[in-house]
Amino acid sequence: MKNTPAIMLQGTGSDVGKSVLVAGLCRLFTRRGLSVRPFKPQNMSNNAAVARIPGTTEFGEIGRAQWVQALACGTPATTLMNPVLLKPQSETGSQIVLNGKMAGSAKGRDYQALKGEFLKTVLESFEVLSEEADLVIAEGAGSPAEINLRANDIANMGFATAANVPVILVGDIDRGGVIASIVGTHTILPEADGRMIAGFLINKFRGDVSLFDDGLTAITGFTGWPSLGVVPFLPAANRLPAEDSVALERLAKQESRQGDIVVAVPRLGRIANFDDCDPLAHEAGVSLVFVAPGEPLPESADLILIPGSKSTIADLQAFRANGWDRDLRRHIAKGGHVVGLCGGYQMLGRRVADPHGIEGPAGTSEGLGLLDVETTLAPEKTVREGSATSLGGEPLEGYEIHLGTTTGPDCARPVCRIGGTPDGATSADGKVFGTYLHGIFANDGFRRDLLARLGLRATGPSYRAGVEAALDEIAARLEEVVDCDRLLEIARRR
Repeated sequence: MKNTPAIMLQGTGSDVGKSVLVAGLCRLFTRRGLSVRPFKPQNMSNNAAVARIPGTTEFGEIGRAQWVQALACGTPATTLMNPVLLKPQSETGSQIVLNGKMAGSAKGRDYQALKGEFLKTVLESFEVLSEEADLVIAEGAGSPAEINLRANDIANMGFATAANVPVILVGDIDRGGVIASIVGTHTILPEADGRMIAGFLINKFRGDVSLFDDGLTAITGFTGWPSLGVVPFLPAANRLPAEDSVALERLAKQESRQGDIVVAVPRLGRIANFDDCDPLAHEAGVSLVFVAPGEPLPESADLILIPGSKSTIADLQAFRANGWDRDLRRHIAKGGHVVGLCGGYQMLGRRVADPHGIEGPAGTSEGLGLLDVETTLAPEKTVREGSATSLGGEPLEGYEIHLGTTTGPDCARPVCRIGGTPDGATSADGKVFGTYLHGIFANDGFRRDLLARLGLRATGPSYRAGVEAALDEIAARLEEVVDCDRLLEIARRR
């Protein structure tokens, strides 16, 4: 068995920037000529991506962050990179995706007992992935300081100790208390777990880094761990696809820049793949507004975009409870445009049927009625890359992840063709459409055509080229501020 060099970035908490750092390091070491692979044993996110299942012609689901990290490595994403994916369905339960395939659901407490059974799968995926790499950069989930979850852990120290992968602890100075968070982690970790930590990184620093020299000395004095660098706040990270709902909370609090076109996105309770909105947000002249529950959809909106959902029927009910259905009717009456993606597409129809009780009690729910279509949910999930074309024949890149099929008269006016089959539906006046193709707005031509219909002539750079440039920019900055040679030395010592 190949003993491939590997390191694992774990954090003092969620959203400390591990995913961005892993992506940046993946690009950095790839540019040095190494064959690098990302790995996250367990992820929790409804922002999923489609990846190839090795040894088959099938596709499965992984976390969006691992897809971006694979992009940073210049290699196609596979399900080996994220063998366990949890997709929240409610406040207490999640769908379990194992090796890319749906493997059931579990409440949080039940999963804690179940997850130990997945360690073998995680280790097998890691070993197979390692065989094709010169370096594996793994990412933890949450924090190893959550010692109440240590039993049967596969996300952090449970994996690191089982696979003998040294750990770099990441602290977020932007949120404050970084000295206490790192020293506190050292204090409460079991001795065996603490020995796995080979150093620490400070992330999201603003200002004169020399002002934190005494802080670095203090952390090392308390823990014995060396500093491997202080990473400044990285503006380029905002040009990468958002990872999960934690990032959404942060994005929603940011003031969107003023633009000629206002795109309003209702924040559904089980919002999924909201990174579909990113290409619109990065267009000059577009103001993207995430609308929180309890707030009205803005009257100034030119376009209302209903995103994907992990629980279409529950989010449809919540949509009405928020009064957004009334706001939507007023928007339509004023000549506004509406787009539904995946679950949002299903909501726009006349009804959503759930005869198998997939999302709850079996039955049928009334849709928003803006498209003359209806959806029937089915147990088998469609997961595949979309080899698509626009109606004009232009190639489109994207992917599908959905349960159910949608049919009806408005499907006679499709949005695109996926594998030669018409997909989506459009209203007779052309102002409302829905599609199952995630990532459709990342296609520059399609996005600009839509914005032109709204009155904006968009001429900005390619979205995908912007993501690549952001990865290069992050890698170059990390090369300057992180002791990368020492990181590589630590990875080779395992």
